[in-house]
Amino acid sequence: MRRAVALTFLSALLPLTLAAQTPALPELQIKDGASHLLLQGKPYLVLGGEIGNSSAGTAEQADTVLPRLRAMHMNTALIPVAWEQIEPTEGKYDFNILDHWIDVARDQQQHLVLLWFGSWKNAFSNYTPAWVKADTKRFPRALSADGQQLEILSTFGKETVASDSRAFAALLAHVREKDSAAQTVLMVQVENEIGYLGAGRDRSPEANALFNAAPPRSLIEKLVAQKSALAPELSAQFNPAGTTWRATFGEYANEAFMAWSYAAFVEKVAAAGKHAYALPLYTNAQLPAVTERSGEYPSGGPHPYNLDIYRAVATHIDMFSPDIYWLDFAHWVKRYQGEHNPIFIPETRFDQAPFNALYAYGEAHALGFSPFGIDDENAEKNSTSLITQINSALESITPLLEASPSRGLVLHANGLRPSQTVSLGGYLWTARLRTAWPSNALLNNDGAMLVLQSSKDDFYVLGIGLKTAITRDPDTDNRIAGIARIEVVERKNSAWHTIRQLNGDESNQGRELDMDPQQVKIYHVTMYTHEQERTGSR
Repeated sequence: MRRAVALTFLSALLPLTLAAQTPALPELQIKDGASHLLLQGKPYLVLGGEIGNSSAGTAEQADTVLPRLRAMHMNTALIPVAWEQIEPTEGKYDFNILDHWIDVARDQQQHLVLLWFGSWKNAFSNYTPAWVKADTKRFPRALSADGQQLEILSTFGKETVASDSRAFAALLAHVREKDSAAQTVLMVQVENEIGYLGAGRDRSPEANALFNAAPPRSLIEKLVAQKSALAPELSAQFNPAGTTWRATFGEYANEAFMAWSYAAFVEKVAAAGKHAYALPLYTNAQLPAVTERSGEYPSGGPHPYNLDIYRAVATHIDMFSPDIYWLDFAHWVKRYQGEHNPIFIPETRFDQAPFNALYAYGEAHALGFSPFGIDDENAEKNSTSLITQINSALESITPLLEASPSRGLVLHANGLRPSQTVSLGGYLWTARLRTAWPSNALLNNDGAMLVLQSSKDDFYVLGIGLKTAITRDPDTDNRIAGIARIEVVERKNSAWHTIRQLNGDESNQGRELDMDPQQVKIYHVTMYTHEQERTGSR
């Protein structure tokens, strides 16, 4: 009897013991305006690189690609996983390629973000299995305005969403089985740059019938509840009393309709994946250019104008992320910043990445940043070198970045402003691109900096290519500020070491921080202040 009681007691404890041994899943968090990815309860800064679309199609590619990224100080690789790769025959799954990538990533002490190329990739459906491509009745296509069948799966195909959801759930279930203890895989992207390419919207019979009916009441109620905070492009057209999509959203109707249909599809896929393994999930967006009309870019994708619809419908998506290839990087990042959306940049243009990274981490407080095509051996060598330098420096300051206030900025010669100012720690940091003396010719076309306040009057600056004046912020007090000391530093064995002290001509006689125009460096800047002397009689 005692033995039976003891076994019963141990059986009751077993689930608790197993739960204690299972590490917490990666988790997204926004705290004090900063975005975090928590890995086993601790912030993990994603120093990422997204590899090319055709760079993860074989197991052997991992053996060269991942070590190359590790040499560039990238701790995370974003890799495609195509539906056609894992389910070449319906109902039979093959994860051998993915398993090798996970194994190599572990060997390299790296992590992975998986990019699910399911029903759509860049709006089109060419990463689907052949058995999906060949069956247009079971997996219907979207139709153009003139009735032509497009090689784009319709969002209204019931078998399409069911089959995509099953495959995605199988992928997540396999990752759970192989990786839940090691947690090599951090997050998963659901689909890729979704949206309809064509004149406005899908014109299939089911799409037309739904478009001419009233939008779902649940969607309207959620939009009404946050009407004062809606994106201006959506809010300007929104009429909650409308009885059709056109009457409800006016000129924005096609865009809103496609956003709702894609969000509803993605929600079903994401929910199936979450049920299998509840990793953080996000969707990315191809952003519209200023001159593009709906349908010239993927209409209905999760770009800023449509985020309110996606948040209302795709509730199993944890984060919406912009792929930024346009010049005004800061503008697009700001469109995604909000109380409930962590900032993660999964794709961005390669040539501007070394500079935009400092804005992303320092100013937007992003949890991660990832230039696209980083594995390309033919990529521009200078950018590759600068990205390596940026990531190495970011590795050095990660402890400070997680614990200290920070600001960041980026400037380009073809940008809108010749200078920019940020405020931190009671000081104004006014930066402009470095120029030669006495010709005043630009020494470089791009520059950026990330400023961290380590303590009162003490700062670390990671930057390149800027000349920065540091003055007292008049909103703090009316004291006079000066630079007490500037050092170029590096971190070794958890301690800072001074490489060089900058003074005299190298600091414009103690008036400015002049950053190297070609090399990314970390500067330790110490400031001082004193009272203004007042003269004159009463």
